[in-house]
Amino acid sequence: MNEAALREAICRCGASLFARGLATGSSGNVSVRLDDGWLLTPTNSCLGQLEPDRLAKLDWQGRLLSGAPASKEAFLHRAMYEACPAAAAIIHLHSTYAAAVSCMSGLDPTDCIPPLTAYFVMKIGKLPLVPYHRPGDPALGEAMRQMAGRHSAVLLANHGPVVSGPTIESALYATEELEETAKLFLLLRGHNPRILDTEEIAELARVFPAEK
Repeated sequence: MNEAALREAICRCGASLFARGLATGSSGNVSVRLDDGWLLTPTNSCLGQLEPDRLAKLDWQGRLLSGAPASKEAFLHRAMYEACPAAAAIIHLHSTYAAAVSCMSGLDPTDCIPPLTAYFVMKIGKLPLVPYHRPGDPALGEAMRQMAGRHSAVLLANHGPVVSGPTIESALYATEELEETAKLFLLLRGHNPRILDTEEIAELARVFPAEK
């Protein structure tokens, strides 16, 4: 898609997330990679009320080229793009169930949510936990950069998920799958659920290698 179409796609994505309660108030941000930089939702903007011409356009040094000032979490997106060349779009939310999981103690920091369903494995794979940093802390960007090269999605402790994809649609679908699996994870706490074993996970990787 050209830049104009990608601007429209970000606005549609934001409206969909907001309409379904996955983004509230001015929380959450969405970005896409361009040939000459990248687009990001503006700071203090509601994802349900985005305007294509007001989206921030930045270069790879983080400088604003056009549009409204970028989200203060721009460095999260930039770190993931730099670490993961295949990432063409990124969604960061404070969605209820994923954020709830991010606040739990005793999580496996290498894989926060177990492989409960085939679709979670296919779209997310392993979900590592990034240790807590205050919003806007530059050290969070470096922590992201260390993990993003090996994972298409991460969970920020006491914060929420950051999910990338080769298209904005794939990033959206993976974000939705993560939120639904986080809900399942919380519902199943204390119920000794069956999780997919190593052989079943390997089979999914063989049959669906391009799902993420």
